[in-house]
Amino acid sequence: MAKKETAEASVEQLSFEQAFQQLEAIVAQLERGELPLDQSLELYARGQRLVAHCAQLLDQAELRVREIRD
Repeated sequence: MAKKETAEASVEQLSFEQAFQQLEAIVAQLERGELPLDQSLELYARGQRLVAHCAQLLDQAELRVREIRD
């Protein structure tokens, strides 16, 4: 479980650009279909965490833009 917590923390430390770049790399790896199932599932799970992190960062940016605009 410590490994998952470390992975979660590392995702939260990433900038939007870093997270998106990692997400693109994961998608490319999964699309190639060359990984064993267990590794594919781990990558997919990390991809989901990256997607959630990117969405959160975009939401925060949108709020900041609204504050600046108003």
